Amino acid sequence: MVIFKNTNRRGRFRNNDRGFKRNNGDVSKFKSDFSTNSNFQRKTPGRNNHNAPKLREKYNDLAREALANGDKILSENYFQHADHFARIIEEKENKRAAVNSEVNKAEKKDTTENQKIEKQIINN
Repeated sequence: MVIFKNTNRRGRFRNNDRGFKRNNGDVSKFKSDFSTNSNFQRKTPGRNNHNAPKLREKYNDLAREALANGDKILSENYFQHADHFARIIEEKENKRAAVNSEVNKAEKKDTTENQKIEKQIINN
């Protein structure tokens, strides 16, 4: 019996050379710098934070439905999901309030500085 062996199969693990020739040892064009991670980070962490009010309502409804059907464990699970999204909403509101207060402080500072400058101009 003849056993045919496929010698063209790719190995289980890739080699580092990947089968291409290196010119003068220049490896930099083939390797990327992933240490910064800036391109891969989300601007807003979390998957569905923009839909947090909808998801909170959805999980509250599911929890009430499960409770009506007598499944206390499932309803508690849904209530915990709803609570998570409630905390996300609260965090977003706190951030928004902080940004608004900073903007208001900056505007007040600008107006007081402008008033001081106007007084100096009038006095001179």
